[in-house]
Amino acid sequence: MMNGPIECRLLRLVIEPSQFDQPRVPGRPPPIDAETARARPGAQMFANRLKKNLDRLQAWARREQVSCYRLYDADMPEYAFAIDLYQSDPAGTAGRWLYVQEYAPPATVDRAKAKARREEAISVLSEVTSLPMDAVYWRTRRPQKGKSQYEAIAEVDERVVVEEGGLKFLVNFTDYLDTGLFLDHRKTRARIRELAKGKRFLNLFCYTGTATVHAAAGGAASTTSVDMSLTYLDWAKRNLAVNGLAGKHEFIQEDCLAWLSEARTERYDLVLLDPPTFSNSKRMEQEFDVQRDHVDLVHAAAGLLAPGGLLLFSTNFRKFKLDAAALKDFEIRDITKGTVPFDFARDAKVHACFEVRRA
Repeated sequence: MMNGPIECRLLRLVIEPSQFDQPRVPGRPPPIDAETARARPGAQMFANRLKKNLDRLQAWARREQVSCYRLYDADMPEYAFAIDLYQSDPAGTAGRWLYVQEYAPPATVDRAKAKARREEAISVLSEVTSLPMDAVYWRTRRPQKGKSQYEAIAEVDERVVVEEGGLKFLVNFTDYLDTGLFLDHRKTRARIRELAKGKRFLNLFCYTGTATVHAAAGGAASTTSVDMSLTYLDWAKRNLAVNGLAGKHEFIQEDCLAWLSEARTERYDLVLLDPPTFSNSKRMEQEFDVQRDHVDLVHAAAGLLAPGGLLLFSTNFRKFKLDAAALKDFEIRDITKGTVPFDFARDAKVHACFEVRRA
């Protein structure tokens, strides 16, 4: 409108809390108008799929005594989320939490549509899972490069104890992209526990030491965990402590590539090698790419095997191709199919896993 010769604007604003941008709480879902979102057809469609998955997986989890499992993994591509249920025990009597990761939509996806689907998903989570919204945690997952996957993105330091195979693990839903417990490797950890009795166990790129805990619980004679993050090594120590697993446990803060390149006299009966897909961390002496560098890495790790020893080599790189010709000096068996859990069965490429022995 014009105020004489002066051009003016009249703004009519609704001064209510719901009309303001709400500050994001670390690890929490973005604020939404749940009633409006729940009324849209897409919300009911997503709720139906989530409930169907929950009914099917709950029965399996109770039968197999599994406490933490993947509930939904982009089953409907337009609702691109990974949803994991974490519990303090198989029945969830002491605590249940939902960890939701949204796969960031590519630039080709309309932002308004992506936002609407996000709101629809959030609006039904509590109703379907019977969990209060303060037990729901949220992350947006974008393609990661180098160290960014493992850097802290908040400093809440809120940890809870969950259960796997009768063991306890500390997880963090707020401060990092990952919680500290990779659910797709559940069966691999169980296998390590079965094999560990009386063995000298080496955990390379050990992260929070979950495999070390399983090895110790399986009666390993000793464990050695190597990672360049002091934060994760401390986390690994706490995971051992919460299970009361005293014993001969060594923790080495060093770049695994550099550590393996040094002349070593130690030998191990059981080795887990689960490197990142890619890393260019400043603390590493060189850039690492698992596809390009896996041959040298397997050779170096297998060089530490005692006679009759076993190396478990695993990677989450979805396009990974093992260079069998360059590793012809080893006996290698692809055990991927047997290590992908039931709750990840629809995603056969979630990881690859191999048994490696000296020929």
